[in-house]
Amino acid sequence: MQNIPDEKIMENVKGGNLTEMSILFERYHLKLYNFFFRMGINRDISQDMTQNLFYRMIRYRHTYKEGACVKSWIYQIARNLHSDYCNGEKRKGDLFVKSGIFPSDIAETNDSYHEDDFERLDMALMTLSDTQRELIVLSRYQGLKYEEISSIVNQTVPAIKVSIYRAIRQLRCVYFKQS
Repeated sequence: MQNIPDEKIMENVKGGNLTEMSILFERYHLKLYNFFFRMGINRDISQDMTQNLFYRMIRYRHTYKEGACVKSWIYQIARNLHSDYCNGEKRKGDLFVKSGIFPSDIAETNDSYHEDDFERLDMALMTLSDTQRELIVLSRYQGLKYEEISSIVNQTVPAIKVSIYRAIRQLRCVYFKQS
């Protein structure tokens, strides 16, 4: 089952074999949780949003186009879910909660970096605009290729490259000002 491409699994799910969704869940649930968490949502809500995402995948499985990249389709749903959450929470005031220390699966431990470095990076990341933060999370933390990000956010690859370059430049500036 581990060698079956995501696209084949999703076609089976679309065809009514919902039990195969568990394979996609195993492949993606940690990455998606980390996506929501890195976007500034607290742990509990990130877990809820991850579950809601898989519920939406089942509910809207008919919208998956055969042969399309499943990863891009999933992250498009994740973006929409995050946007829905943010729009609903804007009127409540403090939308993003300082999440504390990140789980070990987000960043590998390395003796040359200290916990303070990661905290400073997280604080700097939160100063970016939602769009810039999303691009950095998708490219650097989630490991998506520019072409995949392009199809998720509906922008050209050159525009994505420029936006990520500018976001990293701003992140670097904020990060080193904190020193």
